[in-house]
Amino acid sequence: MDKIRTAVIGVGYLGRYHAQKYAALDNSELVAVVDIDPDTAANVAKECDTEALTDYHELLDRVDAVSVVVPTQLHHQVATEFLDSGIHVLLEKPITVTVAEADALIEIARRKQRVLQVGHLERFNSAVLALEGVLKDPQFIESHRLAPFTLRGADVNVVLDLMIHDIDIIQNLVGSPIASIDAKGGAVLTQEYDIANARIKFENGCVANVTASRVSLKPQRKMRIFQPDAYISIDFQDKILSIHRKGEKEIFPGIPEIISEESVFANSDAIMAEIRAFLDAIRNNSIPPVTGEDGREALKTAIDISEQLGS
Repeated sequence: MDKIRTAVIGVGYLGRYHAQKYAALDNSELVAVVDIDPDTAANVAKECDTEALTDYHELLDRVDAVSVVVPTQLHHQVATEFLDSGIHVLLEKPITVTVAEADALIEIARRKQRVLQVGHLERFNSAVLALEGVLKDPQFIESHRLAPFTLRGADVNVVLDLMIHDIDIIQNLVGSPIASIDAKGGAVLTQEYDIANARIKFENGCVANVTASRVSLKPQRKMRIFQPDAYISIDFQDKILSIHRKGEKEIFPGIPEIISEESVFANSDAIMAEIRAFLDAIRNNSIPPVTGEDGREALKTAIDISEQLGS
């Protein structure tokens, strides 16, 4: 297969990074970048040595794959047109506004036999990838995703903006249907909920306590996982994985010592890993790491939590 002809629709803060990665990869030909702001499009196009456009319709017969990095309200419309045209889509999270819209995209991708990957970027965090072979039967999970306020992402509540990252990871790690949700939150700076906490109980007995805030003074992105043989800590921000296990010696009668190990992954590039995985799925005709179905399930849970916040 020749180079995959790619483009990025929406090259604001995050889309610009997508364009840079496509431009840098040997198996990608970045055909164009698109943004409704002509200056934004022109600046990123110059940086990536490609064409600048303001109307994505001009690309429907010129590309094989696109990243769609537009406001959430436009995800369904834009992704539908590309999938219907037989073009593979990497769609930013949340997948859509509603579950029905997500179902529609999944069906189009299935019918057209095209890759639909959802941009849950933390799945590609090297500290998360290192969990393979370590995670066994999680019983309790606690996560905190805290950030200072910015206008980026403020078009949705904090559950759909920030918490959905952890929802996706937790559901993927636990691998069990949700039995119940209890959630509370508050609006502080916007008309939407800016801070929220959800207690999620799964059918296999695992419980997750998930907190997200976009009105914190300092950023924090951490998750703690407790299982019978270990306590695992993930620092998403600094890419640190800490594992604490029971040792053979006793510190008190009947109380084992704790053996700790820590791994730091300072040089990883999650966006590059995400885009490589997308292009690999296209080239190999394989299932992407984060499917449309994964995006749908994370969205459904986020909506269920959001509805409880207003009750």
